[in-house]
Amino acid sequence: MVRCGLACWRCRWLLPLLLGLAIILGIIALSGRGWLESAEQPYVRKASLWSDCMKANENDLNWECRSLMDYSWGRASAATYLVGFVILCICFCLAVIAFSIDILRFNFVRGIGGLLFVVAAFQIIGLVIYPVMFVEDIPLTGSNMFSWAYGFGWASTVIAIGCAFFFCCLPNWEDEVLGNIKPYPIYSSGERV
Repeated sequence: MVRCGLACWRCRWLLPLLLGLAIILGIIALSGRGWLESAEQPYVRKASLWSDCMKANENDLNWECRSLMDYSWGRASAATYLVGFVILCICFCLAVIAFSIDILRFNFVRGIGGLLFVVAAFQIIGLVIYPVMFVEDIPLTGSNMFSWAYGFGWASTVIAIGCAFFFCCLPNWEDEVLGNIKPYPIYSSGERV
């Protein structure tokens, strides 16, 4: 992709598509109830970024939920992950703008990479605060595990980190990508010039 990816009109949208995937995974993480779940079925505990829900026993159909926003760490983890998500959406919009203009502005692309590192920092802070403080402040009964929605939060963060490296390194190959350098042949006929 580095050699001809941005020169090829079909491949130049891979980075914005990856950011779009990170946004979708972030939406699932923000809205999912699977941050923490009971390890065995039937489930008696489900927690999201916003609330913690429990059943009195496994035969009970009613969930008793309490907000995690009553805890300062709950507000901090939700706020940091949400700020990272908003900046990720801004980076997606900037990437679409950067890759849709004919003359690619490589310094603009490097700025998107810097913002993506900020996104990763905010999301990692939120993803680390949540399990550490949840286990410390809320008594857990039985066997519990951090589950699928929490994993989607980490997946979104990993994609943001990968895209950040690529966005920051892309200007180093500006001349190759734009075709400003004469290509060197791999095989020569043996003649010395």
